[in-house]
This record gives sequence, C-alpha cells and structure tokens, in this order.
Amino acid sequence: MTTEDRQLKLGAFIMATGHHIAAWRHPDSDADAGHSIDHYRGLAETAERGKFDLVFVADSPAGWDGDKDAETRSRVSHSAHFEPVTLWSALSQVTERIGFVATASTTYEDPYLLARKFASLDHISKGRAAWNVVTTGADVSKNFSIAGHPAHANRYERAEEVVDLVLDLWDSYEDDALIRDKASGIFLDPDKVHKVNHHGKFFDVAGPLNVARSPQGRPVVVQAGASEPGRELAARTAEVIFTANQTLEDAQEFYSDIKGRLAKFGRRPEQLLIMPGIFAVLGGTEKEAQENYEFIQSLVHPTIAWSILKQYYVGVDLSGYSLDDKAPPLPTNTELNKSRLKLVSDLAARGLSLRELYLSLATARGHRTVVGTPEQVADAIGEWFHGGAADGFNIMPPVLPTGLTDFVDQVVPVLQRRGWFRTEYEGATLRENLGLARPVNRFVERAAAQSQRSA
Repeated sequence: MTTEDRQLKLGAFIMATGHHIAAWRHPDSDADAGHSIDHYRGLAETAERGKFDLVFVADSPAGWDGDKDAETRSRVSHSAHFEPVTLWSALSQVTERIGFVATASTTYEDPYLLARKFASLDHISKGRAAWNVVTTGADVSKNFSIAGHPAHANRYERAEEVVDLVLDLWDSYEDDALIRDKASGIFLDPDKVHKVNHHGKFFDVAGPLNVARSPQGRPVVVQAGASEPGRELAARTAEVIFTANQTLEDAQEFYSDIKGRLAKFGRRPEQLLIMPGIFAVLGGTEKEAQENYEFIQSLVHPTIAWSILKQYYVGVDLSGYSLDDKAPPLPTNTELNKSRLKLVSDLAARGLSLRELYLSLATARGHRTVVGTPEQVADAIGEWFHGGAADGFNIMPPVLPTGLTDFVDQVVPVLQRRGWFRTEYEGATLRENLGLARPVNRFVERAAAQSQRSA
C-alpha cells in the first residue's frame, strides 16, 4: 500500500458524559449517560454515520474511585457504568458496520470465560468485535478474592499467557468444523475441533471452547500498554494499539519502535495499526474554540484538581504546595500504569505549575489536546498521519453527545474532502474496514508447518 493509498482509521473513544473530568457538569452533557442505553445508542449511530471504524469504552473490573475520600467521590461521575460486552451486544443490533471494542483484564478475568464472551460478541455482531487487552494498573484485588494486586512484571507475564491461550481457544474450531448435514445426521467433524491442552504457569485449560470460530476468524486484538513489556506484547499479538502521545516526536518514536519490532515475530507493518488518542475542542473560530476550552476547564472543582494530582503523586505529601507552585518530580517506585506515569512525568518536567499540570490531565489524562477550528483539527490529524506517527486516531470528545456529533459533522467532511478518510465502508466486518486480513486458524497453521517439516 502506497502512502497515497493510506486511509485514516478513526475510533470513537467514549466516556459516558465525555472525556473531560468535569464533562458531566457541562450544559451539553447528559448527566445520567452512564446508565442510559439510549445515550449510547445515539453515540454508536452517530459514529457509524461518520463512517468511523469502531467505538470503544474504557473499563475497569471494579469501581474507579474506591480509594478516594468522600468529598472527591461525591464530585466524580465515573463510579458506575455499563459492562462493555453486554453494552456492545445490545448496540450491535441497531448498527450494521461500526466495530465494537471492549476492555477485559488479563489480571482479573478467567481466559476461558473471556474467550467465550468475546467469541459470542463476534457472532452476535456478525464480525465486529474486538478485545482491548489490559493488565489493569489499579489495585482492585479486594473485589476478586486474591492476595493483593500483582506486580507490573507479573501482570505482563500473566498477560502473555492469557492472550496466547485465548487465541488458541478462539481457534479450537476450524471454519468448517460444523457440518450440520440433516440428511446424513452429521453435525460436527470431530477432527476439526481441537483441544488446547494448555498447561502454563498460571492456567491449566483443556478446551475446546464451546463457541464456534467467529465470523472474523477471531475478534480483533487491541492493546494499549506503552511500557517495555507492553510494547513487546503488542508487537507479538496486537492488531491495533491505542496510545497516548503529547508531541509529534514522541509519537514518531513510538510508531517507529513498534513497527520495527514486528519482523522478529514474522509480522508486517500493515498488520498492526497505531491509533493515538486526540482530545479535540472545536469552535467556528480560534477564539471560539479557546473560549469553549476555557469554559470546560473552569468547571473543575478544586477538590478534583488535587485529586487528579494525587493520583500520580502517590506517597508524596502535597499539602505544602499551592497550585501555582512548580510541579515537583513524580515518584518512580510505583506499580501503577508505567506508560501513563512516564507521560505525566514528561509533562511535569516541562516546568509546568501544578495548576497547568492538572489542567493538562483534566482534559484527557495526558492524551494530545487540540483546540481550534475543524480545519485546524484536520491539519493536526494530517500532520501525524502523514508524518510517520499514526495510522489513525481514537477521537476523545470533551463532552457527549455534542462533542462526537460536532466532530462527525464538522471535521469528518474536511478529512473526506482531503481524500484521507472513507466516504463509505469497505466491508461488513471490523477486520475488513480496518484492512486487516482474516487470520489463519492456529491449529491448521501448526499442522501445515509440522507436515512441511516432516516432508
């Protein structure tokens, strides 16, 4: 594929009321969005109208604010929300082409059940499912009857095993294993159903899965880690990466590094798409866009401002600081999300005050923020897309539903006029629209390799 032939990939990254920490207070938001199926249905339909490749919701296997004080908990809106596979199963029935990415934790979920629910979602959606692989940085162990939150290195060691096991389970039925011949009475070809017989450090699973191979072959695998083990896992197994980068140079380094790792795993650059997050604040003019940005920032309560900072300054006493003081260095001896901590540390190292730092994080937790007209936002997208930094973008609307509607109605037409983005979907499945090949069944592939070695 030539550079001129490349088309942007776009995802709608949905946080119920919007990505800004104070979005729920904005006049344009639906404060009850987290539990409104009608709200999510409208967002999915809007994204599909805009020809987006996918919609994605962030998720955690437990409450996000359990360790916050009562005053902070009373002012955040992320405490309760839908489980994503359940949500996407419903919304797949009122859409036709948009893909659905759901998060599931390799640290806190059982791989057999995980494989089963995502294979089911792929069947239910007719080939539009994707799994966002996360190791879960937050300690939610008290909800899962395990002895504490595993260390970062152990979480990634477990993730490696989980992903390989899930991929095998998804392929435990060959494409033509289910014959369903009424005349002969033969329903299944047992020779085309495979036990995985997995015996690993963390799991013993016999298999096979009790869900047939899905319409895409298997759901698309998405990953978001940018630490060293996260990059290795992504280069080996992921097909899409959601990433956070602040500068073109950082994004180019990440893009080049990940793409450069693929060859050692027998993969080609086009088999892995990199989609940074972008938080776009729109206005008809630069002045209007800046006013919109300043207004939503004004909605951040001081309690929330300090809460944002304390999330990263773990173990650091900030009581002697004011928001106008220069941000001190962040701690490094933490088992939190390593890649996000580095991103925030890099922000603080620019000489920001604590106020400037929390305002940078209040928008999209460190993802790139662009404030401007639709043409200026399109320019910012094009700079990274054509500059070796991205294959597409995960759009992070500040406020929902208006932020997504405005992007679809104002920015997407600019991208289409410039020839960078589709005007119609290429196919019916998520893989087809992303330009990803249908994967060969792993058991068939192994048998062919064994036969070739024996010849």
